[in-house]
Amino acid sequence: MIDTHAHLDLCEGTAADLVDAAAAAGVGRILTVGREQALALADRFETVWAIVGIHPHEAAEAGDVGALRPLLTHPRAVAVGECGLDFFRDYAPRADQLRVFEAQIALANETGLPLVIHTRAADADTFRLLEAAEVPVVLHCFSSVDRLGEAIERGYHCSFAGNVAFPKAADLRAAAARVPADRILAETDCPYLAPPPHRGRPNQPAYAAITLGVLAQERGVPAAELGAQIDRNADRLFGL
Repeated sequence: MIDTHAHLDLCEGTAADLVDAAAAAGVGRILTVGREQALALADRFETVWAIVGIHPHEAAEAGDVGALRPLLTHPRAVAVGECGLDFFRDYAPRADQLRVFEAQIALANETGLPLVIHTRAADADTFRLLEAAEVPVVLHCFSSVDRLGEAIERGYHCSFAGNVAFPKAADLRAAAARVPADRILAETDCPYLAPPPHRGRPNQPAYAAITLGVLAQERGVPAAELGAQIDRNADRLFGL
């Protein structure tokens, strides 16, 4: 299977050890998020690709978003992101977040690469701005439960992280059961959101297999079948 959203450079341990542990757990491919550091890892490991963009927390210092353009031409760059809005933490002024998000939507439209979206306490503005997107959209670490119907109608991909396995996340599990088979993805968002029994400790790509098991149980299908479906979804979406 594939971990469609990781932050390898932020994880504990060496990248090589993380990639090896993932492979041993059946997670044979990883998409890591960042900019130059993500591309360097994708160059180093044949099973790693890069999602390249500016996180909303970094929007105040972003400068010219057009500087991403040469990075996105790299053959191992497969998406723009993670980009979007975070009005929960508000680590960057909202005006800067909106500016940088709009610019990255335009850049995705220009390059034809899919968008990987971070949205937290900002769904109204996120969904409004995404009306301008002309490329496929991934709602990373899916939490927009109240917008699931709209996300499905728009054809968005919904990617579920380890928090779908948290005991109190019944709403996320119910949402995961409703996502069309050709639009569901799984991720770790490591080193964050480790699923039980690793909750409270650093996450890693190998644990995507745990999330897959939870999703498969909620959807009433074998884990191997769902893993193969997610692989096909990722291949089509990211051009792997």
